[in-house]
Amino acid sequence: MKLLIRNLDRLTTEEELKGLFQKFGAVQSCNLVIDRDSGKSKGFGFIEMPKSDEAKSAIKNLNNKTIGNNKIRVKEAEDRNA
Repeated sequence: MKLLIRNLDRLTTEEELKGLFQKFGAVQSCNLVIDRDSGKSKGFGFIEMPKSDEAKSAIKNLNNKTIGNNKIRVKEAEDRNA
């Protein structure tokens, strides 16, 4: 299951993001979206978790949780082909 994480603190690293989700299960991939011009985080990213029950647990526990200075939003990513 692919998850979209929004409203991330701009200083959050991919390693920190991955570590946050690994508390709920296996993380297949972690992709923090970086601005090409500045090289800084755009404040959102994607996590892929192979087991949907673990992903749903991560959504339930991390959505609206304050990480750094921001309250993050976590939801299932929408399929771009739809």
